Amino acid sequence: MNAYAQRVFDELKTKVPWEKEFLQSVEEVFNTLGAVLDENPQYEANRVLERMVIPDRAISFQVPWLDRNNKIQINTGYRVQFNDALGPYKGGLRFHPSVTLSVMKFLAFEQTFKDSLTTLPMGGAKGGSDFDPKGKTDFEVMNFCKSFIRELHHHIGPDVDVPAGDIGVGGREIGYLFGEYKRLTHRYCGVLTGKGIGWGGSLIRPEATGYGAIYFVQEMLARRNDSVAGKTVVISGYGNVAWGVAKKASELGARVVTISGSKGYVHCEGGLTGEMIAFMLELREKGLDLSVFADKFPGCKFYAGRKPWEVKADIAMPCATQNEVNGEDAAKLVANKVILVAEGSNMGCLPEAAACFQKNGVLFAPGKAVNAGGVATSCLEMSQNAGHTNWTSAEVDHRLHDIMVHIHAACVECGSRKDGTVDYIAGANIAGFKRVADAMVAQGI
Repeated sequence: MNAYAQRVFDELKTKVPWEKEFLQSVEEVFNTLGAVLDENPQYEANRVLERMVIPDRAISFQVPWLDRNNKIQINTGYRVQFNDALGPYKGGLRFHPSVTLSVMKFLAFEQTFKDSLTTLPMGGAKGGSDFDPKGKTDFEVMNFCKSFIRELHHHIGPDVDVPAGDIGVGGREIGYLFGEYKRLTHRYCGVLTGKGIGWGGSLIRPEATGYGAIYFVQEMLARRNDSVAGKTVVISGYGNVAWGVAKKASELGARVVTISGSKGYVHCEGGLTGEMIAFMLELREKGLDLSVFADKFPGCKFYAGRKPWEVKADIAMPCATQNEVNGEDAAKLVANKVILVAEGSNMGCLPEAAACFQKNGVLFAPGKAVNAGGVATSCLEMSQNAGHTNWTSAEVDHRLHDIMVHIHAACVECGSRKDGTVDYIAGANIAGFKRVADAMVAQGI
């Protein structure tokens, strides 16, 4: 690590030693910035790193709500607005028991560089709550969302901060949040993305993160004169990202053989069919156990308490949550001769896993580049809202594809090694960092 970066990181560790996820994400970025910082002394002179690791603001608030028995429940809400050097804050809302301030800060920090990579006018933010929508009635989810947005609406707006969905926040939740925002502010505007198609949403948005991830993988393979077609793919999760990855990979001729949840994974040796991929949506919407998938489709088997990374495949794509692939998982994938690993989830691999892939010559790309298609398409939704227009699926998909091709090219430009290979971690970090840092310097203190 560059001496300047090391000094700032050491100070940060002293200040917030308990924020492990946030420190992990900062260290991963700082480890790759040595040459950039050496060549650009203005960054240290303007104390860019010191300013970059402190959010513009971190909002924490209580969210009281009534459950189905008319009893008061209380959760904690967050919105971390990390950096707006490139545009209004943009990033998802996550409703999950694992949500903490550290998780929100790490996600918002990552989002800053992810949004930068798209070259679209967006800053980085993230928010959410430790509320768990699973097992809740629609009435309970509505009550929670209304209470959550009553506080959050003070801090967001189409030119200020535009939240989107994330884990636990889909079309239902966005609808309740938007409805209450509209009632509180008397404004019908593009303040939230992921809206329903009939009331301001964009076509392709639900699929966008997964589609974009496959477009990025396509570009990685194309540098080796290879393609997705004919490849065996293992993925984790069964939410929107996994669904989009499975759908687009299958369309392009790949064979997707796994999905997973917190209790185990399903292996379908023959590959997911169109009916199976459609059923992934039903699983999530109805909160069904993943074992139901194996019961419904002959030839699929559920492995309780295990991860999909033990299945032999050409391509592995973690699409569930942060730090889901550890060193042991990585070693299994390498032993099974995986050729490419791409993070559909944010920081899906622990540092030792990423190092294992790079050491063994496996193509590896981080989530901030691979999954940027979701936020990119959210920005396309903002553009449609601002212009009071709707684009066709083909037009949105075309723009998404172009954005992912550009992100890949930026990673190659900034991450190329002398031997012709690409360090996608360094490439994504450097390309994302430089745009934000230059804007911060230009805009002054």
